[in-house]
Amino acid sequence: MTINRVVEAEPEEEQTIEVSLGSEYSRDISHDPDPFAKSAKELKEMDGLSRSFKIRTTKQIQKFYRGVDGAASKKEESQEVTGYNAFMVMLPPYNLDYLAKLYEVSPPHYSAVKAKVANIVGLGFDLVETPAAKRKLDDLEGEEKTKKARKKIELEKERIKEWISSCNEEDDFLETVIKVWTDYDVTGNGYLEVGRKLNGEIGYLGHVPSTTMRIRQRRDGFVQIISNKAVFFRNFGDSETTDPVGGDSRPNEVIHIKKYAPSNGYYGISDIVAAKAAVAGNEFATRFNLDYFENKAVPRYVIVIKGGKLSPTAERRITEFFQTSLKGKNHRTLYVPLPPDEQDRKTSFEMKPVEAGTQDSSFNNYRKGNLNDILMAHRVPITKVGLAEGASLAVARDADKTFKEQVCRPEQTIFENKLNKIMREVTDAFLIHLNELSLTDEDTQSKIDERAIRNQWTTPNEIRARQGKPGLPGGDKVVEQKPQQKAEANAQTNGTRTRDQERSSNSPDKDGEARQPKGEGRATS
Repeated sequence: MTINRVVEAEPEEEQTIEVSLGSEYSRDISHDPDPFAKSAKELKEMDGLSRSFKIRTTKQIQKFYRGVDGAASKKEESQEVTGYNAFMVMLPPYNLDYLAKLYEVSPPHYSAVKAKVANIVGLGFDLVETPAAKRKLDDLEGEEKTKKARKKIELEKERIKEWISSCNEEDDFLETVIKVWTDYDVTGNGYLEVGRKLNGEIGYLGHVPSTTMRIRQRRDGFVQIISNKAVFFRNFGDSETTDPVGGDSRPNEVIHIKKYAPSNGYYGISDIVAAKAAVAGNEFATRFNLDYFENKAVPRYVIVIKGGKLSPTAERRITEFFQTSLKGKNHRTLYVPLPPDEQDRKTSFEMKPVEAGTQDSSFNNYRKGNLNDILMAHRVPITKVGLAEGASLAVARDADKTFKEQVCRPEQTIFENKLNKIMREVTDAFLIHLNELSLTDEDTQSKIDERAIRNQWTTPNEIRARQGKPGLPGGDKVVEQKPQQKAEANAQTNGTRTRDQERSSNSPDKDGEARQPKGEGRATS
């Protein structure tokens, strides 16, 4: 609550006291200080540092400016050497902790990230045969050999899936990739940790929080600071780089996934940066409304006094009334002692509301514009965040198709290529394939599969493999049809029969475009 000072005025002038009701909020979102910005003295007290690293850091601090005959500078320079200098890591273009907090306080941003994570990595994964494995299977002669090979492939797939599940005791593999991709969308950077057994084989797959990681200047690895401990990670596949931080002879490796931006070559930049003004605007609008309702919807007032001057006691009473007696309470009474009237003027007291109109839920249009900016930055359709107001079924379907083809599938391809670097060390028969957003229901998909089999576009086992079912004997060959069946299939496919053409022209538009709303579209006579 703020109160303007009393204005000294002549008797004929007006003196006002403006009172603004409302709680004060700090607009800054609190976040933890950057652990890499600590001074060199604080760094030396951290765990996980080797003796050689501490000696090197001490030398950085103790830079002597020598003169003659033993004279030297005694100035302290420990504050000038921080973790970024000592660990030789790069400063991110944006505060990563702040970006992580934005994810927690902005509902549109939170919903958009959740929608992307759910449709890109949250639908699960499958193991698909590599092109080389498919060629070997096609080259087999005889149904018995093919059957044995398929059985062997299914057993190998089960083994690989069990191995993936065993690489992390606490988190399922799907949980791990969801965490990595959430970091990727929130901060622009995701980190997948890979640990090896003594024999060099991969034995651990986990997630490293992106807010705690920094990239080395030489691009030879990464440094993490968490819980007052520093850890070094190699790049995945690097078996030669030594640990310059802790002296670990077998440091774990990391696969870095970043959202590329031309402004920085080391770190990725989150999509929300493009809509940061919209996030801030929503925050201010929300706090304005909270202030309004917290005061029982009491507007700001201007107190107008004519023909006199309030005593200090009266001013204090008014101030205390607005500060303690009115806020959040109903039916309060204010008693103001006024000076007596004089012969040529009368003393009057009046309270004028500055905001007399309805103030609840202000900035609705402004918030809707900010919502559109945030979703546009993420390229997420509004129907994916639970707000389908005014969107027809056909519009939603087209938006889902664009979302799948332009956002989800390209991102899935990037992540699959990263994950398959791991799979190539484990097997040459399978690759990880992330399940895609489905735009067709089961009935429509069955019609598509039936048409594909009739026209010999695919084999039954290919359809069964997509559904996770084992192959059938003889199912690796296209279905041969009799002449009558071929003629029927061609007639159904091309729609050459009269009754098929009539049925198509009279069918409703539930599978096509939506009808124009009333009053829109081309006028008909």
